[in-house]
Amino acid sequence: MKKRVVITGLGAISPVGNTVEETFTNLVNGVGGIDYIKNFDTSRSKIKIAGELKNLDFEQYLDKKDIKRSDRLMVLGTIAAIQAYEDSGLKDTDYNPYRFGIFVTSGIGGLNTIEEGVTASALRGPDRVSPFFIPNSIINMVGGMISMKFKVKGPNIPVVTACSAATNSIGEAFRNIRDGYIDLAFAGGAEASINEIGIAGFTSIKALSTEEDPRIASRPFDKERSGFVMGEGSGVLILEAYDHAVARGAKIYGEIVGYGSTSDAFHMTAPDDEAEGLTEAIKIALNDAKVEPSQIGYINAHGTSTYLNDKIETLGIKKAFGEHAYKLNISSTKGATGHMLGATGAVESIVCVKALQTSLIPPTINYKTPDPECDLNYTPNKAVSKPIEYAVNINVGFGGQNAVLIFKKYEA
Repeated sequence: MKKRVVITGLGAISPVGNTVEETFTNLVNGVGGIDYIKNFDTSRSKIKIAGELKNLDFEQYLDKKDIKRSDRLMVLGTIAAIQAYEDSGLKDTDYNPYRFGIFVTSGIGGLNTIEEGVTASALRGPDRVSPFFIPNSIINMVGGMISMKFKVKGPNIPVVTACSAATNSIGEAFRNIRDGYIDLAFAGGAEASINEIGIAGFTSIKALSTEEDPRIASRPFDKERSGFVMGEGSGVLILEAYDHAVARGAKIYGEIVGYGSTSDAFHMTAPDDEAEGLTEAIKIALNDAKVEPSQIGYINAHGTSTYLNDKIETLGIKKAFGEHAYKLNISSTKGATGHMLGATGAVESIVCVKALQTSLIPPTINYKTPDPECDLNYTPNKAVSKPIEYAVNINVGFGGQNAVLIFKKYEA
C-alpha cells in the first residue's frame, strides 16, 4: 500500500533571506536580491551582478573548523538542513537512523574547491593541492556532511540533473517514502557557483544577462529578457511518511502527491522546440497525483529569464493544461533570487508549500513588457491572495532534464 508523504520541516537560505520566513516574505513583497558581485573581483569579467547571500553568519550553525575545511556548497546545504531539522521538531529517538535518507544535491558541485585546487596546481605545483580537494569537489559530500551532522544512516542519493537536480531529488525521496523503503528524508539542493570560473563558464555559452542594472537584470517572461542572473543558496525539506509524522505529533506543512520526470533527447543546453518532454513530465505528475489540470491553482515556473526557456516553458504549460493554462497563476521567483541552479528546485518547492499554507502567491518581479510568445498570467509585480489546493513546481536543466512536483494543501 502506498504511503502518504508530508512535509514536516523547511529550511532555506537565498539571496532574499536567510530563513524560510524571510525568504518567502520578501518574495511576496517583491523584494529583489540581485546586486553587484562581492564574492570575487569582477574586473576581468563581463558579468558584474548576481544573487548572493547577505549577512549570513555561518558560525551560528557550524563550528569554525567545519566551515574552514568544507566547500561553501557543503556549508550552505548543511545550514538549510539544520534549519529544516530544527523546524521539524525531530529528536533522534523519533526514528530509525537507517530509515532516514538524504537526497540533497547540487547541479555542479564544489566549484570553489575546484577553482582553488586547479589554480594552486597551475601556479604553485601539484603538491600544493589540498587533501580536501577531491572530497569537497564531489556532489554527494553535501549529503555526506548532513548525514554525519545528524547521524542519519539511510541512503545518501543526490540526483544530479543540472538545474532540475533538487526537484528530482525531492521527487525520488518522495517515491522512496511512498513505497515504504524509508520513513523520512532530507530532500533538496544547494549551490555555490558565484566565482570567477562559474561566471566565466556560463558567460561563454551566452546564458547570463549582460544587463548592468541589477534591479531589472532578471525579468522572467518579459519581452526584453536577455539571460539569467546567477544565484546561490540552498533549500531542504523534511519529508516524512504521514503515519510516522502523526505518531510523533508533528506539525505538517503540506503534502507531496505527484512527481514526473522526462528527458528531451534533443540538445545539450537548449530545450525541445515543441516542449514535448516538459509537457509529458507535467502530465505524468498530474496522473501520479490523480488530479485534473483544472484543480491546479499555482505554478512556480522555472522561468529563467532566457529567451528559449520562458518561451518553451510557456508552450509546455499550454499543451499540458489546455485552456486552464490561462486561468492559472504562474510566477517565477527568479526575478528576485536569480537562478540558484541545483538549489533552485528546493527553494521554489518551499515557495509552493508556503503559498498553499498562506494563500499568498508571490509575483514575477521586473515584468514590464509583455511578450506575445509568453501570454499567460505570470502574476506580474504584485502578490495575489488566493486560496489554492494544489501547486506545481517546474524545473528543467541542461541535458534536456524536466522535473515536475505537485504539492497539496494539507488536510488531516
